[in-house]
Amino acid sequence: MTDFSPDDHRFMARALQLAAMGLYTTDPNPRVGCVVVRGAQVVGEGYHVRAGEAHAEVRALRAAGEQARNSTVYVTLEPCNHHGRTPPCVDALLAAGVGRVVVAMEDPNPLVSGQGLERLRQAGVGVAHGLMAEAAHDLNPGFISRMRRGRPWVRVKMAASLDGRTAMASGESQWITGEAARQDVQRLRARASALLTGMGTVLADDPRLNVRIAAAELGVDGVVKQPLRVVLDRQGQLSAAARLFQDAAPVQVFTTEHRVEELQAQLAGTGARVQGVPRAGGHLDLSAVLAALAAQEVNEVHVEAGLRLSGALMQAGYVDELVVYLAPHLMGSDARGLMELPIQRMAGRVPLEIRDIRPVGRDWRVTARPSAA
Repeated sequence: MTDFSPDDHRFMARALQLAAMGLYTTDPNPRVGCVVVRGAQVVGEGYHVRAGEAHAEVRALRAAGEQARNSTVYVTLEPCNHHGRTPPCVDALLAAGVGRVVVAMEDPNPLVSGQGLERLRQAGVGVAHGLMAEAAHDLNPGFISRMRRGRPWVRVKMAASLDGRTAMASGESQWITGEAARQDVQRLRARASALLTGMGTVLADDPRLNVRIAAAELGVDGVVKQPLRVVLDRQGQLSAAARLFQDAAPVQVFTTEHRVEELQAQLAGTGARVQGVPRAGGHLDLSAVLAALAAQEVNEVHVEAGLRLSGALMQAGYVDELVVYLAPHLMGSDARGLMELPIQRMAGRVPLEIRDIRPVGRDWRVTARPSAA
């Protein structure tokens, strides 16, 4: 196992900071940061900003100029060794004459993983990897999921009272949490590739399901990119008058295969894309939906839906992360719960790993992931 020095940790931590600057802009590409160091001094930095633009390594090498020769390069993701939207970063590193490359994590694509590192080794460049790998993973859960599992990372967001209720028995749910929590949700939406909901939520709330936060608040130059809005509409109920269609952000509707033409006619002029998927267990085949989104380079899916769809995703094992905003009030035993989960015995409980708990205004945000324990 490679022994990394305190300086290695310090410079990789800076590369991770740089990578996080692309949190809201790099999609569908991964968030990557790079630091070029010579003589214990940083001579170049860069991060990947947008797909189609220069990768982090190229930006950092440009900043370093001639000082990149014989330098140590710290990069959060294995440099690419293939032509995509831009030329291979390995070529740029070799052309710059770097002496050592330290990588946080290998490329998650099993077809290319390790190839960039191997080419650097064969060229005589010192290579080490695995430094702060977990932090690098946490920056790109969706990209990694799409590469390794063929589906996006699924994050389910919920707002609940302290007694775990998400709506009154009548369906009334606005507003459970305060303004600070609702603004925090906009940041979660902004980092996602797609926002997904079910037809029940559309009928009940008529949401716009878009990102409503200023670019300056996200630290982003220009206009905030709107994620794809996705609606699961098994019965073909979506109307062209829905507020989803009041702006130009893209909308995709999944329905049963025999309702595609009917729904296309119903939504004519909205620009919505309608796609048919098989049915499974009385609802749309969620695996087919996620596979279709992955084929469109969707990395992270942010779900805001009712207890039925959220429960179906959980039962199918597709929920990777839960973000629950807990409000300091009680809604009572008649109010609706978090999810429709038919668990009859304690042995059937869904174990969770709490990853983070923090106050957001007067509410609390709990982030958890399903655990094998």
